[in-house]
Amino acid sequence: MTYRPRIIPVLLLHDGGLVKSVQFKDYTYIGDPMNAVKIFNEMNADELIFLDITASKQGRTMSKELVRVIGEEAKMPFCAGGGIRSLDDIQHLVQAGAEKVVLGHSAASNPSFVREASRAFGSSTVSVCIDIKKDFWGREKIWSENGKLSHNYTPKEFALRMEEAGAGELVIQSIQRDGTLQGYDINSIQDIAQAVAIPVVALGGAGSLAHLHALYQKVNVNGLAAGSIFVFHGIHKGVLIQYPTINQKEVIYADSE
Repeated sequence: MTYRPRIIPVLLLHDGGLVKSVQFKDYTYIGDPMNAVKIFNEMNADELIFLDITASKQGRTMSKELVRVIGEEAKMPFCAGGGIRSLDDIQHLVQAGAEKVVLGHSAASNPSFVREASRAFGSSTVSVCIDIKKDFWGREKIWSENGKLSHNYTPKEFALRMEEAGAGELVIQSIQRDGTLQGYDINSIQDIAQAVAIPVVALGGAGSLAHLHALYQKVNVNGLAAGSIFVFHGIHKGVLIQYPTINQKEVIYADSE
């Protein structure tokens, strides 16, 4: 495998501060988002994803002022998501400095909105986050509203529909692995990555650089995204913003012997 996927920290915003969740609940406060941006600048991160997890519930999008400040500070591309429901919402975030936006509930509840957004702003601006969780009967379904609302799609069906609608990228996230440090849901990610032709970013469950390496070896993805490993250190989860060094990246991207 010669292509090297981007390594992407995913930062969750909760009422203006950074938090990390476990299975979309049990939030731990991490700190100030701008401090994290400055550190990731110094560590030459490939890209950042910001998801405002309270925006939808509060009837708003991610703060345009915060997006503007991040855009002025960040040396890497970044993506903004949370509460986006209209083309005006997207325009405001892009004008403020976001290279891409992430659609979640608006895509799941109204797939035609993805088509409208991709036509208005270009597919490269529109990323769709697919949150996956098994229901009571063990069937994989997609969920929105922070994992509280289920939709009648299988993950693959929805991924194909989003590709057809013009999404430029899919973020595949396992709710049940979120924050567990047990590794990616490789089977689900592979199932979708093999079905679509657009870029796929894997998210949910990475607890070590070995987990990034394992996914890289098995699935052709365009992004290795994670939260916990970039904000916690050690078994007691002390807060520490970190990112792979050049040598650590070589380990992640190493070919199997």
